Parts: sequence; C-alpha cells; structure tokens
Amino acid sequence: MISKDCRTRQSGGQGKTVSGDKPAVFSFVPGSDGSAAAALVGTGKLTGAQAALCAGSLAKELPDGRWHFEQAPEDQLSAATAIMLGGYEFTAYRSRKSRKLVIAVPSATAKRDAERLAGGCNLARDLINTPASDMGPEDLEKAVRRLAGQHKASVTVTRGDTLLRKNFPMIHAVGRAADQAPRLVDMRWGNKNSPKLTLVGKGVCFDTGGLDIKPASGMLLMKKDMGGAANVIGLASMIMEAKLPVRLRVLIPAVENAISGDAFRPGDVLKSRKGLSIEIGNTDAEGRLVLADALTLADEEKPDLLIDMATLTGAARVALGPDVPPFFTHDDNLAAELQAGSEAVADPMWRLPLYRPYASGLNSKIADINNVTSNGFAGSVTAALFLARFVEKAKAWVHFDIYGWNPATKPHAPVGGEAQCIRALDHVIGNRYKV
Repeated sequence: MISKDCRTRQSGGQGKTVSGDKPAVFSFVPGSDGSAAAALVGTGKLTGAQAALCAGSLAKELPDGRWHFEQAPEDQLSAATAIMLGGYEFTAYRSRKSRKLVIAVPSATAKRDAERLAGGCNLARDLINTPASDMGPEDLEKAVRRLAGQHKASVTVTRGDTLLRKNFPMIHAVGRAADQAPRLVDMRWGNKNSPKLTLVGKGVCFDTGGLDIKPASGMLLMKKDMGGAANVIGLASMIMEAKLPVRLRVLIPAVENAISGDAFRPGDVLKSRKGLSIEIGNTDAEGRLVLADALTLADEEKPDLLIDMATLTGAARVALGPDVPPFFTHDDNLAAELQAGSEAVADPMWRLPLYRPYASGLNSKIADINNVTSNGFAGSVTAALFLARFVEKAKAWVHFDIYGWNPATKPHAPVGGEAQCIRALDHVIGNRYKV
C-alpha cells in the first residue's frame, strides 16, 4: 500500500478494482473527507523485479501530492526505478505543465541508484523520440559531447571525406548521400590501465532504405533507427555515473541513409576497414555496414568486453516480438551472466545462436561477402554472423538486435522510444567491474 502524506490534501478518483491475476491494477482508498488517502497496487502472480516494475503505474495513476509506502517494497531499487521510468513523458514539442507528484522511497541508496538507472534509460528514450529533423548525425554527436562534458570524457570525431582518409569507407558510403556528413564519434573515459569496455551503437539517424527504398509505412518509425546509439549512450551514462573502474570507449557511426545521386547502389562492392570486400545485395541493410567499420576499430584495441547494440533486423521482431531483444555471443559464460542479469532486473532478452552453417548464405560470387542473404531465412542470425566477421581480438563480444520502441504502454513505460537491455547490462557490468 502507498499512502498520502497527511500534510497534503488532494481529491482523487474512485480508482479501479484490484485483480489477483492482472498486475498493476489500482484501487484508491478514500480518507475521512472522501479524497484519495491511499492506493493498493495489484501485482497479480508476478514476483521479484517483475512485480516491482508494477510500481511504475504509480507515477501515472496517483493524484498530485506527496506519497509514501506504508511498507517498503521487497525490491526497493526496482520499484523506485519503475516509478521514475513510469513517470517519463516526452514533452519537448508540447506545452504541458509538469506534475507535482512526489513518492518517497524508504532507502536513500535505492533512490540514488534508481536515479542513475532511470536517468540513463530516459536519456535513451529522449534521443529516440526526437524527430530526425532535430536528431541528425550532427545532433547525435552533440548528445555525446554533452554527456562527455558532464563526466570529463574526451571526444574525437571523424567526419565527411576524412572517413576515407582514416579508412572508414563503409561509414562514408552509407552516409555520403545525406545533407549532414557521416561521422564516427569516439568517446573515451576512465583510467587507461583499467579493463577495456567498448560500446558500439548503430547511429542511423533516419533510414529511407536507400535506393532499395522502404514503403511509406516502413519509414514511419525510422527516426528510431539510431536506437542502438541511444541505448549505448544511456548505458555509458549509467557506467560513468557509477564511476566503475573501467576504460570506457563509446563508438557511434552516425549517418543518415538518404537518397541522392551520390547514394551507394545495389550491386556495388565496398571495401571495409578490415579489408574484406562487401557486395551490396540490399541498401536497406546498411546498419551492419557502418557497424562493421566501427567494430573493426574497436576490435583492434583488443577490449576485454565489446558490446554492440543496433535496431538491425525485422527478423528479430518476427522471432521474439518487440519486447524481447535477441543477443548473440560465442561466450557461454557471458551469455549466462546476461540471462541471469536479465531476470534479476526484469529487463528481457534472449540468446539466439550464431549458427555458422547459415553464414554460407552471405557468400558472394564477386566479393568476399554479401551484406544480405538471398533466401531471407534467419535474418537476425545471418546479420549477427556478418558482424562476427569483423570481431577477432576482443576477449568477449556480444551483439544485441533491439527494437528500441514500445508499441504498447507498460506500467513502467509509455508508448515510444525505449531503452532495452541496458539495465541488465549495467547489472552485469557492475558485477564484473566492481568499484
């Protein structure tokens, strides 16, 4: 039960009936004057962190005022995080008064950690929700620079034709048709002698599909095609805020896959930073191209842990739906850590196989590899196998194929851009590299 502080009075609605089977359903308890004095939250059959996430609905359902828990939640961190996530609104383009709702969390430590986690998640949400008109490659670079400034991190950027001179030909090829120049954003933070943790995020700020153009319906959500970049920025925020003893590096190839006379074409053969030649079977499979150059750079440094995140394939959504991103890794121990972390904080993910026989579908008759298969099968797996060709030296590597969007409201999440897997990753990384 959550109750209202006696020094504040606010009228409330009659509420909803609590069900034993349906989670996050409310019943308001009236006070002596008939106003809402307390609320009961139903968690149904959920347990642990999943039940705690139901607290996210408090931020939506409670009337303005100051509230407190009658009894501390079993998982205070998850409950506090859920409240902060559930209260998120993207209001950058709307005139709307902010709410005057305060929910006291019994544990100061849980409150501090929840602010760190929710801050990273809501940063990712803001970046994804921002329209491409205000979130092009230049704006994505500025977002990294703002974060770097908050934590005294360094940023270097390779942009435009300098990408060719510095040997990032595929990032250049994918982004050269857009008005805003393509770029590779490289942020570093932490002690140089600490374990190397590198995050790579797909930063395709809008994806028309290129000359293999998407239909209109396929472009409606393409502002979210930089969701991988948004999520690694959010995760980087969490890591730096926690002051983990790591040498953090964030690499974001930021481009727009646009159409002009300078656009790359189906049938073109591109050289990669690694030296492999890539036949372009489809210009709408551009994310793996920019990631390949960035992963090659990351791999050259032999990081202890290399993580990439991308809104990469529709096949992942067909396989697991929008809420459960697949991940791919050769490292069974890392996979077990990730699955355990996912369950611990109720941040869904599921391991899919790097099934090597499917790699033959990427064979090319004129180049080292094609960027797509011709049969259309196992699209998420073959995309991961493509990326795996560019990672050899990292001690551990994992690839996440995320959706980056909530199509339906959840207790802790509104419809719109979403942070996926990064709370679980923060849990795993925090356990690996403790302060």
